[in-house]
Amino acid sequence: MKIIKSLFVVLLLTTSVSATPSSAASKNLTVHFINVGQGDSIYIKTAAGDDILIDAGNKDGSDVVSYLKKQKVKDIEVMISTHPDADHVGGLDEVLKAYKVKSVYAPKVQHTTQAFKDFLLAVKREGVKIKTAQKGVKLPLKGVNAVFIAPVKTYAKSDLNNWSAVLRLQYGKKSFLFTGDAELQSEKDMIKSKQKLQANVLKVGHHGAKTSTSAEFLKAVKPQYAVLSVGKNSYGHPTSTVVNRLKSAKVTTYRTDKDKNILFTTDGTKMTVKKIK
Repeated sequence: MKIIKSLFVVLLLTTSVSATPSSAASKNLTVHFINVGQGDSIYIKTAAGDDILIDAGNKDGSDVVSYLKKQKVKDIEVMISTHPDADHVGGLDEVLKAYKVKSVYAPKVQHTTQAFKDFLLAVKREGVKIKTAQKGVKLPLKGVNAVFIAPVKTYAKSDLNNWSAVLRLQYGKKSFLFTGDAELQSEKDMIKSKQKLQANVLKVGHHGAKTSTSAEFLKAVKPQYAVLSVGKNSYGHPTSTVVNRLKSAKVTTYRTDKDKNILFTTDGTKMTVKKIK
């Protein structure tokens, strides 16, 4: 535990970096929800050419690295670890070995698992400082407005899910909300914080667990599309409660366990969705 704590303290850089988004280019922004089984991994390519990776599934990150290579990714401008759970942070060390990563963001919370330790060691080897992902921190990227809207506050160390870094990304008139495993308390805090939550595409929190995606949060986000990143599991994810809630709200929903890799493409005005087996 002392080793992990000291690594985290050394790597964590608490200064926030902000940038004023420039006007959107006429090119496309693409968002790939990668099928990593029971876990999360999202790859974003901005119209300006920047590469963003949010999480990398479970301990074996080779599937994410393979997917990125197919997309001809040369380096990664921004890597985001939403929280220390193994099904999110697990493959990031392999991505760090395979690619030059310019900046890494993570919430200011630690964990004792080997997966989290491997992530910290990989970041250290790359000589990168971890910047704190928290409410109000903007990513310094051209052409998009990408800002963390959570975690809004600090939570119990035993409550890792609510520490999840939640990113809202807007390109032109289209927007995405990537929620990690944020649960009901984090959702309530986001709503109370009076930030802009509306998004055309919602990455459903915690793989569709009933402890996330409250009716109030769904009403605040008002998504047109939702994505469930899920695989074979013993937790009952996604729960019928969340699936039915999305259905009642008339949200077009995709699932990585059924639809595999899901690609959203937008020019800032129009949006298309494609399933990639």
